[in-house]
Amino acid sequence: MTVRKGKKLTISIQEHMAIDVCPGPIRPIRQISAYFPRLSPTAEPISPNPASPLAPSPGVGASGGTSRSLLSPLQAGARGGGGTLSAASSIETSVDICSSDSDDSTALGTLEFELRYERATSSLHCTIIRAKGLKPMDFNGLSDPYVKLHLLPGACKANKLKTKTVRNSLNPVWNETLTYIGITEEDMLRKTLRLSVCDEDKLTHNEFIGESRVALRRVKPDQTKRFYTCLEHPPPFPSPTAMGAALRGMSCYLREWENEQLTSLEERGRLLLSLQFLPPPVEGEAEGRRGGLYVGVLRCAHLAAMDVNGFSDPYVKIYLKPDVKKKSKHKTAVIKKTLNPEFNEEFFYEISLSELVHKTLEVTVWDYDLGRSNDFIGGVCLSCQVQGDALRHWMDCLRNKGQRVERWHILANELPQTTCHD
Repeated sequence: MTVRKGKKLTISIQEHMAIDVCPGPIRPIRQISAYFPRLSPTAEPISPNPASPLAPSPGVGASGGTSRSLLSPLQAGARGGGGTLSAASSIETSVDICSSDSDDSTALGTLEFELRYERATSSLHCTIIRAKGLKPMDFNGLSDPYVKLHLLPGACKANKLKTKTVRNSLNPVWNETLTYIGITEEDMLRKTLRLSVCDEDKLTHNEFIGESRVALRRVKPDQTKRFYTCLEHPPPFPSPTAMGAALRGMSCYLREWENEQLTSLEERGRLLLSLQFLPPPVEGEAEGRRGGLYVGVLRCAHLAAMDVNGFSDPYVKIYLKPDVKKKSKHKTAVIKKTLNPEFNEEFFYEISLSELVHKTLEVTVWDYDLGRSNDFIGGVCLSCQVQGDALRHWMDCLRNKGQRVERWHILANELPQTTCHD
Protein backbone atom coordinates (compact mmCIF):
# COMPACT_ATOMS: atom_id res chain seq x y z
CA MET A 1 0.00 0.00 0.00
CA THR A 2 1.57 3.24 -1.14
CA VAL A 3 0.51 6.68 0.02
CA ARG A 4 1.36 9.80 -1.92
CA LYS A 5 2.97 12.73 -0.21
CA GLY A 6 0.54 15.17 1.29
CA LYS A 7 -2.28 12.69 1.61
CA LYS A 8 -3.53 11.41 4.94
CA LEU A 9 -2.90 7.76 5.68
CA THR A 10 -6.22 5.89 5.88
CA ILE A 11 -6.74 2.19 6.53
CA SER A 12 -10.03 0.50 5.75
CA ILE A 13 -11.80 -1.76 8.24
CA GLN A 14 -10.96 -4.79 6.13
CA GLU A 15 -7.26 -3.91 6.02
CA HIS A 16 -7.24 -3.20 9.74
CA MET A 17 -8.78 -6.59 10.56
CA ALA A 18 -6.50 -8.38 8.15
CA ILE A 19 -3.42 -6.80 9.69
CA ASP A 20 -4.54 -7.65 13.20
CA VAL A 21 -5.55 -11.23 12.42
CA CYS A 22 -2.60 -12.29 10.26
CA PRO A 23 0.33 -9.87 10.13
CA GLY A 24 2.09 -9.91 6.82
CA PRO A 25 0.69 -9.73 3.31
CA ILE A 26 -2.95 -8.62 3.31
CA ARG A 27 -5.27 -11.40 2.18
CA PRO A 28 -9.07 -11.46 1.74
CA ILE A 29 -10.94 -12.25 4.91
CA ARG A 30 -12.64 -15.63 4.77
CA GLN A 31 -16.39 -15.73 5.23
CA ILE A 32 -18.16 -18.25 7.39
CA SER A 33 -19.69 -19.84 4.28
CA ALA A 34 -16.20 -20.43 2.90
CA TYR A 35 -15.53 -22.98 5.63
CA PHE A 36 -18.68 -24.90 4.68
CA PRO A 37 -18.67 -24.88 0.89
CA ARG A 38 -21.76 -26.03 -0.97
CA LEU A 39 -21.48 -28.31 -3.95
CA SER A 40 -22.42 -26.56 -7.16
CA PRO A 41 -24.04 -28.73 -9.87
CA THR A 42 -22.25 -26.70 -12.55
CA ALA A 43 -18.78 -26.89 -11.00
CA GLU A 44 -16.11 -28.46 -13.17
CA PRO A 45 -13.71 -30.94 -11.56
CA ILE A 46 -10.45 -29.23 -10.70
CA SER A 47 -7.58 -30.01 -8.44
CA PRO A 48 -6.94 -27.88 -5.33
CA ASN A 49 -4.82 -24.87 -6.16
CA PRO A 50 -2.25 -24.21 -3.47
CA ALA A 51 -1.65 -20.72 -4.86
CA SER A 52 -5.26 -19.72 -4.13
CA PRO A 53 -5.70 -16.76 -1.77
CA LEU A 54 -7.70 -19.06 0.52
CA ALA A 55 -4.78 -21.44 1.06
CA PRO A 56 -2.84 -20.89 4.31
CA SER A 57 0.49 -19.13 3.94
CA PRO A 58 3.71 -20.94 4.77
CA GLY A 59 4.48 -18.44 7.51
CA VAL A 60 1.27 -19.18 9.31
CA GLY A 61 1.42 -22.93 9.00
CA ALA A 62 5.05 -23.22 10.11
CA SER A 63 4.39 -22.29 13.70
CA GLY A 64 3.31 -25.72 14.81
CA GLY A 65 1.64 -28.98 13.95
CA THR A 66 -1.71 -27.85 15.27
CA SER A 67 -2.11 -25.35 12.43
CA ARG A 68 -2.33 -28.20 9.96
CA SER A 69 -5.65 -29.29 11.47
CA LEU A 70 -7.29 -25.99 10.72
CA LEU A 71 -10.14 -26.47 8.25
CA SER A 72 -10.12 -24.57 5.01
CA PRO A 73 -12.28 -25.02 1.91
CA LEU A 74 -9.38 -26.33 -0.18
CA GLN A 75 -8.24 -28.80 2.45
CA ALA A 76 -11.79 -30.08 2.86
CA GLY A 77 -12.11 -30.59 -0.87
CA ALA A 78 -8.73 -32.29 -1.05
CA ARG A 79 -9.58 -34.78 1.67
CA GLY A 80 -12.82 -35.64 -0.14
CA GLY A 81 -10.76 -37.40 -2.76
CA GLY A 82 -13.16 -36.75 -5.58
CA GLY A 83 -11.78 -33.41 -6.67
CA THR A 84 -15.27 -32.34 -7.79
CA LEU A 85 -15.47 -29.16 -5.72
CA SER A 86 -14.46 -25.91 -7.35
CA ALA A 87 -13.31 -23.39 -4.75
CA ALA A 88 -14.36 -20.37 -6.77
CA SER A 89 -17.72 -21.80 -7.77
CA SER A 90 -18.50 -23.09 -4.27
CA ILE A 91 -17.77 -19.74 -2.67
CA GLU A 92 -19.78 -17.91 -5.35
CA THR A 93 -22.75 -20.22 -4.83
CA SER A 94 -22.61 -19.76 -1.07
CA VAL A 95 -22.53 -16.00 -1.40
CA ASP A 96 -25.51 -16.03 -3.79
CA ILE A 97 -27.58 -18.13 -1.44
CA CYS A 98 -26.60 -16.57 1.86
CA SER A 99 -25.92 -12.97 0.90
CA SER A 100 -29.24 -11.85 2.42
CA ASP A 101 -28.72 -13.76 5.68
CA SER A 102 -28.03 -11.33 8.47
CA ASP A 103 -29.46 -10.46 11.84
CA ASP A 104 -31.16 -7.41 10.35
CA SER A 105 -32.98 -9.30 7.61
CA THR A 106 -34.04 -12.44 9.50
CA ALA A 107 -35.16 -11.01 12.87
CA LEU A 108 -38.72 -10.31 11.73
CA GLY A 109 -40.53 -11.65 14.80
CA THR A 110 -42.63 -14.65 15.79
CA LEU A 111 -46.32 -15.42 15.39
CA GLU A 112 -48.52 -17.58 17.62
CA PHE A 113 -51.83 -18.93 16.31
CA GLU A 114 -54.20 -21.92 16.44
CA LEU A 115 -55.93 -23.89 13.69
CA ARG A 116 -59.01 -26.09 14.02
CA TYR A 117 -60.88 -27.87 11.24
CA GLU A 118 -64.50 -28.90 11.90
CA ARG A 119 -65.47 -31.71 9.59
CA ALA A 120 -69.22 -31.48 10.29
CA THR A 121 -69.48 -27.84 9.19
CA SER A 122 -66.60 -27.89 6.64
CA SER A 123 -65.07 -24.85 8.31
CA LEU A 124 -61.51 -23.90 9.21
CA HIS A 125 -61.06 -21.69 12.27
CA CYS A 126 -57.82 -19.73 12.58
CA THR A 127 -57.25 -17.96 15.90
CA ILE A 128 -54.52 -15.31 15.73
CA ILE A 129 -53.20 -15.02 19.28
CA ARG A 130 -50.15 -12.76 19.35
CA ALA A 131 -46.86 -11.77 17.77
CA LYS A 132 -43.56 -11.01 19.48
CA GLY A 133 -40.46 -9.06 18.54
CA LEU A 134 -41.76 -7.67 15.27
CA LYS A 135 -39.43 -5.64 13.11
CA PRO A 136 -40.10 -1.89 13.59
CA MET A 137 -41.40 -0.26 10.42
CA ASP A 138 -42.25 3.31 11.54
CA PHE A 139 -40.04 6.27 12.43
CA ASN A 140 -40.99 5.95 16.11
CA GLY A 141 -39.42 2.49 16.28
CA LEU A 142 -42.82 0.75 16.43
CA SER A 143 -45.36 -0.71 14.01
CA ASP A 144 -49.11 -0.87 13.47
CA PRO A 145 -49.39 -4.60 12.71
CA TYR A 146 -52.25 -6.71 11.40
CA VAL A 147 -52.44 -10.23 9.96
CA LYS A 148 -53.79 -11.30 6.57
CA LEU A 149 -54.78 -14.87 5.70
CA HIS A 150 -54.74 -16.46 2.24
CA LEU A 151 -55.44 -20.00 1.11
CA LEU A 152 -52.98 -21.19 -1.53
CA PRO A 153 -53.50 -21.97 -4.29
CA GLY A 154 -56.49 -19.73 -4.85
CA ALA A 155 -57.57 -16.22 -5.74
CA CYS A 156 -56.18 -13.84 -3.12
CA LYS A 157 -59.13 -11.43 -3.05
CA ALA A 158 -61.69 -14.21 -2.82
CA ASN A 159 -60.22 -15.95 0.23
CA LYS A 160 -58.49 -13.08 2.05
CA LEU A 161 -59.28 -12.60 5.74
CA LYS A 162 -57.83 -9.86 7.93
CA THR A 163 -57.53 -9.10 11.64
CA LYS A 164 -57.88 -5.74 13.31
CA THR A 165 -54.86 -3.42 13.56
CA VAL A 166 -52.97 -2.99 16.83
CA ARG A 167 -51.44 0.50 17.05
CA ASN A 168 -47.85 1.26 18.10
CA SER A 169 -46.71 -2.16 19.17
CA LEU A 170 -44.00 -4.70 18.41
CA ASN A 171 -45.69 -7.35 20.58
CA PRO A 172 -49.35 -7.13 19.53
CA VAL A 173 -52.10 -9.31 20.98
CA TRP A 174 -55.13 -10.01 18.78
CA ASN A 175 -56.97 -13.08 20.17
CA GLU A 176 -59.16 -12.94 17.06
CA THR A 177 -60.72 -15.91 15.26
CA LEU A 178 -61.11 -15.87 11.47
CA THR A 179 -63.18 -18.60 9.79
CA TYR A 180 -63.09 -20.12 6.33
CA ILE A 181 -66.27 -21.85 5.23
CA GLY A 182 -66.65 -24.49 2.55
CA ILE A 183 -63.30 -26.18 3.24
CA THR A 184 -63.47 -29.84 2.25
CA GLU A 185 -61.24 -32.67 3.45
CA GLU A 186 -59.55 -32.63 0.04
CA ASP A 187 -58.64 -28.99 0.60
CA MET A 188 -57.03 -29.91 3.91
CA LEU A 189 -54.73 -32.31 2.07
CA ARG A 190 -53.58 -30.05 -0.76
CA LYS A 191 -53.90 -26.43 0.39
CA THR A 192 -51.55 -24.19 2.36
CA LEU A 193 -52.47 -21.34 4.69
CA ARG A 194 -50.37 -18.21 4.32
CA LEU A 195 -50.27 -15.79 7.27
CA SER A 196 -48.79 -12.39 6.44
CA VAL A 197 -47.98 -9.76 9.06
CA CYS A 198 -48.11 -6.21 7.69
CA ASP A 199 -47.71 -2.69 9.02
CA GLU A 200 -50.62 -0.36 8.32
CA ASP A 201 -49.84 3.12 7.03
CA LYS A 202 -52.64 5.62 6.50
CA LEU A 203 -50.75 7.95 4.18
CA THR A 204 -48.68 5.43 2.19
CA HIS A 205 -48.91 1.81 1.18
CA ASN A 206 -48.98 -0.82 3.90
CA GLU A 207 -45.58 -2.44 4.47
CA PHE A 208 -44.90 -6.16 4.56
CA ILE A 209 -43.13 -7.42 7.70
CA GLY A 210 -43.00 -11.20 7.31
CA GLU A 211 -45.03 -14.31 6.64
CA SER A 212 -45.51 -17.91 7.73
CA ARG A 213 -46.95 -20.80 5.72
CA VAL A 214 -48.60 -23.92 7.13
CA ALA A 215 -49.67 -26.98 5.17
CA LEU A 216 -53.24 -27.75 6.24
CA ARG A 217 -52.54 -31.49 6.18
CA ARG A 218 -50.77 -30.97 9.51
CA VAL A 219 -54.13 -30.21 11.14
CA LYS A 220 -56.22 -33.21 12.19
CA PRO A 221 -60.02 -32.91 11.96
CA ASP A 222 -61.84 -31.70 15.08
CA GLN A 223 -58.57 -31.08 16.93
CA THR A 224 -57.01 -27.74 17.82
CA LYS A 225 -53.35 -27.36 16.94
CA ARG A 226 -51.23 -24.46 18.17
CA PHE A 227 -48.31 -23.08 16.18
CA TYR A 228 -45.30 -20.96 17.18
CA THR A 229 -43.59 -19.88 13.97
CA CYS A 230 -40.85 -17.44 13.02
CA LEU A 231 -41.79 -14.92 10.38
CA GLU A 232 -39.87 -15.23 7.13
CA HIS A 233 -39.42 -13.40 3.88
CA PRO A 234 -41.57 -14.68 0.98
CA PRO A 235 -39.91 -17.32 -1.22
CA PRO A 236 -37.45 -15.40 -3.41
CA PHE A 237 -37.57 -15.43 -7.19
CA PRO A 238 -34.39 -13.46 -8.00
CA SER A 239 -33.63 -12.12 -11.43
CA PRO A 240 -31.73 -14.45 -13.77
CA THR A 241 -28.77 -12.07 -14.04
CA ALA A 242 -28.15 -12.08 -10.29
CA MET A 243 -27.48 -15.80 -9.83
CA GLY A 244 -25.47 -18.71 -11.09
CA ALA A 245 -26.57 -21.13 -13.78
CA ALA A 246 -27.75 -23.79 -11.33
CA LEU A 247 -29.84 -21.39 -9.25
CA ARG A 248 -31.21 -19.76 -12.38
CA GLY A 249 -32.44 -23.12 -13.66
CA MET A 250 -33.96 -23.99 -10.29
CA SER A 251 -35.72 -20.62 -10.10
CA CYS A 252 -37.22 -21.07 -13.59
CA TYR A 253 -38.37 -24.56 -12.64
CA LEU A 254 -40.08 -23.29 -9.48
CA ARG A 255 -41.82 -20.55 -11.46
CA GLU A 256 -43.17 -23.02 -14.02
CA TRP A 257 -44.21 -25.49 -11.33
CA GLU A 258 -46.10 -22.83 -9.37
CA ASN A 259 -47.88 -21.62 -12.51
CA GLU A 260 -48.90 -25.18 -13.39
CA GLN A 261 -50.23 -25.74 -9.90
CA LEU A 262 -52.29 -22.55 -9.99
CA THR A 263 -53.68 -23.42 -13.43
CA SER A 264 -54.54 -27.02 -12.63
CA LEU A 265 -56.19 -26.08 -9.32
CA GLU A 266 -58.01 -23.01 -10.58
CA GLU A 267 -61.33 -22.57 -8.83
CA ARG A 268 -64.20 -20.16 -9.32
CA GLY A 269 -65.64 -20.56 -5.82
CA ARG A 270 -67.69 -22.89 -3.65
CA LEU A 271 -71.42 -23.62 -3.58
CA LEU A 272 -73.37 -25.19 -0.71
CA LEU A 273 -76.35 -27.18 -2.00
CA SER A 274 -79.08 -29.06 -0.17
CA LEU A 275 -80.95 -31.93 -1.88
CA GLN A 276 -84.01 -33.77 -0.61
CA PHE A 277 -86.26 -36.22 -2.47
CA LEU A 278 -89.70 -36.90 -1.06
CA PRO A 279 -91.66 -39.84 -2.55
CA PRO A 280 -95.28 -39.20 -3.57
CA PRO A 281 -97.71 -39.41 -0.62
CA VAL A 282 -99.66 -42.62 -0.17
CA GLU A 283 -103.22 -42.98 1.01
CA GLY A 284 -103.70 -41.85 4.57
CA GLU A 285 -100.81 -39.33 4.58
CA ALA A 286 -101.17 -35.57 4.60
CA GLU A 287 -102.68 -34.36 1.36
CA GLY A 288 -100.73 -31.08 1.42
CA ARG A 289 -97.35 -32.77 0.91
CA ARG A 290 -96.03 -33.10 -2.61
CA GLY A 291 -93.55 -35.64 -3.85
CA GLY A 292 -90.49 -34.52 -5.78
CA LEU A 293 -87.04 -32.99 -5.54
CA TYR A 294 -86.28 -30.06 -3.24
CA VAL A 295 -83.14 -28.11 -4.15
CA GLY A 296 -81.80 -25.67 -1.57
CA VAL A 297 -79.31 -23.00 -2.64
CA LEU A 298 -77.79 -22.03 0.69
CA ARG A 299 -74.65 -19.99 0.13
CA CYS A 300 -71.47 -19.47 -1.88
CA ALA A 301 -67.92 -18.88 -0.70
CA HIS A 302 -64.70 -17.51 -2.24
CA LEU A 303 -66.29 -16.60 -5.57
CA ALA A 304 -64.14 -15.20 -8.33
CA ALA A 305 -64.27 -11.41 -8.60
CA MET A 306 -65.84 -10.38 -11.90
CA ASP A 307 -66.19 -6.60 -11.42
CA VAL A 308 -63.51 -3.91 -11.39
CA ASN A 309 -64.22 -3.15 -7.72
CA GLY A 310 -62.92 -6.60 -6.74
CA PHE A 311 -66.38 -8.04 -6.02
CA SER A 312 -69.31 -9.64 -7.85
CA ASP A 313 -73.10 -9.34 -7.85
CA PRO A 314 -73.85 -13.08 -7.76
CA TYR A 315 -77.04 -15.03 -8.27
CA VAL A 316 -77.70 -18.73 -8.95
CA LYS A 317 -79.69 -20.45 -11.69
CA ILE A 318 -80.75 -24.11 -11.68
CA TYR A 319 -82.08 -26.34 -14.45
CA LEU A 320 -83.30 -29.93 -14.46
CA LYS A 321 -82.24 -31.26 -17.87
CA PRO A 322 -83.25 -32.48 -20.36
CA ASP A 323 -85.84 -29.73 -20.31
CA VAL A 324 -87.98 -30.00 -23.42
CA LYS A 325 -90.67 -27.56 -22.34
CA LYS A 326 -88.09 -25.18 -20.78
CA LYS A 327 -90.02 -24.88 -17.55
CA SER A 328 -87.37 -26.09 -15.09
CA LYS A 329 -85.49 -22.83 -14.70
CA HIS A 330 -85.28 -21.27 -11.21
CA LYS A 331 -83.26 -18.27 -10.13
CA THR A 332 -82.26 -16.78 -6.78
CA ALA A 333 -82.14 -13.12 -5.86
CA VAL A 334 -79.07 -11.03 -6.70
CA ILE A 335 -76.73 -10.26 -3.79
CA LYS A 336 -74.79 -7.05 -4.41
CA LYS A 337 -71.02 -6.58 -3.97
CA THR A 338 -69.94 -9.77 -2.25
CA LEU A 339 -67.83 -12.86 -2.85
CA ASN A 340 -69.51 -14.85 -0.05
CA PRO A 341 -73.28 -14.48 -0.61
CA GLU A 342 -75.97 -16.18 1.45
CA PHE A 343 -79.13 -17.08 -0.45
CA ASN A 344 -81.05 -19.62 1.70
CA GLU A 345 -83.62 -20.25 -1.04
CA GLU A 346 -85.33 -23.54 -1.87
CA PHE A 347 -86.90 -24.69 -5.15
CA PHE A 348 -89.15 -27.67 -5.93
CA TYR A 349 -89.44 -30.03 -8.90
CA GLU A 350 -92.48 -32.32 -9.00
CA ILE A 351 -91.00 -35.50 -10.40
CA SER A 352 -90.96 -39.25 -9.73
CA LEU A 353 -87.88 -41.21 -8.73
CA SER A 354 -87.85 -43.21 -11.98
CA GLU A 355 -87.74 -39.98 -13.99
CA LEU A 356 -85.19 -38.32 -11.71
CA VAL A 357 -82.64 -41.09 -12.34
CA HIS A 358 -82.32 -39.96 -15.98
CA LYS A 359 -82.16 -36.23 -15.18
CA THR A 360 -79.22 -33.88 -14.68
CA LEU A 361 -79.33 -31.00 -12.23
CA GLU A 362 -77.31 -28.07 -13.58
CA VAL A 363 -76.48 -25.30 -11.10
CA THR A 364 -74.66 -22.20 -12.37
CA VAL A 365 -73.50 -19.03 -10.64
CA TRP A 366 -73.56 -15.71 -12.52
CA ASP A 367 -72.50 -12.12 -11.95
CA TYR A 368 -75.27 -9.64 -12.66
CA ASP A 369 -74.33 -6.68 -14.84
CA LEU A 370 -76.77 -3.89 -15.64
CA GLY A 371 -77.06 -3.05 -19.33
CA ARG A 372 -74.89 -5.88 -20.68
CA SER A 373 -74.55 -9.66 -20.65
CA ASN A 374 -74.13 -11.27 -17.27
CA ASP A 375 -70.78 -12.95 -16.54
CA PHE A 376 -70.54 -16.68 -15.97
CA ILE A 377 -68.66 -17.45 -12.73
CA GLY A 378 -68.90 -21.23 -12.50
CA GLY A 379 -71.19 -24.19 -12.12
CA VAL A 380 -71.67 -27.83 -11.23
CA CYS A 381 -73.73 -30.70 -12.68
CA LEU A 382 -75.26 -33.48 -10.55
CA SER A 383 -76.46 -36.73 -12.10
CA CYS A 384 -75.71 -40.43 -12.32
CA GLN A 385 -73.27 -39.82 -15.19
CA VAL A 386 -70.81 -37.52 -13.37
CA GLN A 387 -68.00 -38.38 -10.98
CA GLY A 388 -66.61 -37.22 -7.66
CA ASP A 389 -68.52 -35.28 -5.00
CA ALA A 390 -71.32 -34.40 -7.40
CA LEU A 391 -72.09 -38.10 -7.99
CA ARG A 392 -71.90 -38.94 -4.27
CA HIS A 393 -74.24 -36.07 -3.40
CA TRP A 394 -76.74 -37.12 -6.07
CA MET A 395 -76.69 -40.79 -5.04
CA ASP A 396 -77.05 -39.93 -1.35
CA CYS A 397 -80.16 -37.93 -2.21
CA LEU A 398 -81.70 -40.79 -4.18
CA ARG A 399 -80.89 -43.45 -1.59
CA ASN A 400 -81.86 -41.52 1.54
CA LYS A 401 -85.43 -40.63 0.61
CA GLY A 402 -86.92 -37.98 2.85
CA GLN A 403 -83.56 -36.86 4.25
CA ARG A 404 -81.93 -33.52 3.54
CA VAL A 405 -78.37 -33.92 2.29
CA GLU A 406 -76.01 -30.93 2.22
CA ARG A 407 -72.62 -30.76 0.52
CA TRP A 408 -70.12 -28.17 -0.68
CA HIS A 409 -69.22 -28.22 -4.37
CA ILE A 410 -66.28 -26.65 -6.22
CA LEU A 411 -67.48 -24.48 -9.08
CA ALA A 412 -65.91 -25.41 -12.40
CA ASN A 413 -65.34 -23.00 -15.26
CA GLU A 414 -65.57 -25.56 -18.07
CA LEU A 415 -69.35 -25.79 -18.12
CA PRO A 416 -70.94 -24.52 -21.38
CA GLN A 417 -71.40 -20.79 -21.04
CA THR A 418 -74.92 -20.68 -22.38
CA THR A 419 -76.41 -17.34 -23.30
CA CYS A 420 -78.14 -15.69 -20.39
CA HIS A 421 -81.73 -14.59 -21.22
CA ASP A 422 -82.75 -12.93 -17.96
